[in-house]
Amino acid sequence: MNARIRDILSWYGSDSAGTRANIARMLHHGRLAGTGKLVILPVDQGFEHGPARSFASNPLGYNPLYHFELAIQAGCNAYAAPLGSLEAGAHHFAGQVPLILKLNNHDVLHDEKDPLPAVTGSVEEALRLGCSAVGFTIYPGSSHCGHMYEQLRAIAEEAKQAGLAVVVWSYPRGSELSKEGETAIDVVAYAAHIAAQLGAHIIKVKLPTAHLEQAAAKKVYETEQIPIKTLPERVKHVVQSSFDGRRIVIFSGGAKSDDKSVFEEARAIRDGGGFGSIIGRNSFQRPKADAIKFLQTIMGIYSGDIP
Repeated sequence: MNARIRDILSWYGSDSAGTRANIARMLHHGRLAGTGKLVILPVDQGFEHGPARSFASNPLGYNPLYHFELAIQAGCNAYAAPLGSLEAGAHHFAGQVPLILKLNNHDVLHDEKDPLPAVTGSVEEALRLGCSAVGFTIYPGSSHCGHMYEQLRAIAEEAKQAGLAVVVWSYPRGSELSKEGETAIDVVAYAAHIAAQLGAHIIKVKLPTAHLEQAAAKKVYETEQIPIKTLPERVKHVVQSSFDGRRIVIFSGGAKSDDKSVFEEARAIRDGGGFGSIIGRNSFQRPKADAIKFLQTIMGIYSGDIP
């Protein structure tokens, strides 16, 4: 084990050997093994957005086995999905890629302004499927956020007792936030900090804009002259807000975008000290050969092989 991975694992000194081994397993897997960087393939979009919106552009994606193959062939650090998708393929691909069971999900058939995802999996099921981690979404800003925080606290406690890592999707959303505010730098940094306080080992947030949503926070950002003009500066601030960089923070790929923009975002994440990306639609909504090339280009940016 190299010095970088030992340093990262030292941040989780209160965790069991089993949990730290599972964090190390993800950090030692795939093309980015040993770099301290992560590229994770998440495929929860069928549940979250609907099957046609997710897979019609590449119909092979309707088959859960396709996504296991993509994660393995591209050299991703891990593959994350809801219960049904992992049950469909975990036995076929046992031991070939670390798995993350997404324990809660939200659909858009009732797309309320203050979302509350349903718990759709368990720690016991994650263990049965051989997972390295569980994933959980919280929506800071939702009127139901307190309930989600309590759910996550209980699930994180159970997961850590079982030796699993905890990955938290922290997405600000709710009736008190503007649409622009969902990705405002002050709000995203706050959401990352909340996830860290709730015991996340790996924190997933959206890339922040320079917008400042909260009046009280805006005053502080301006008075203290916190650098947020460029995307690398904003990434650096989000990482700083996550225990001064002592938690793994990765960034969402979002809706399908042009390759140049995604690669520039990856460079900004790298240059800002971010730990990597979790990229779903931008990868699986294209032919497999193109997706593998696309993901490996991002990995090359993180590893420093590609400037």
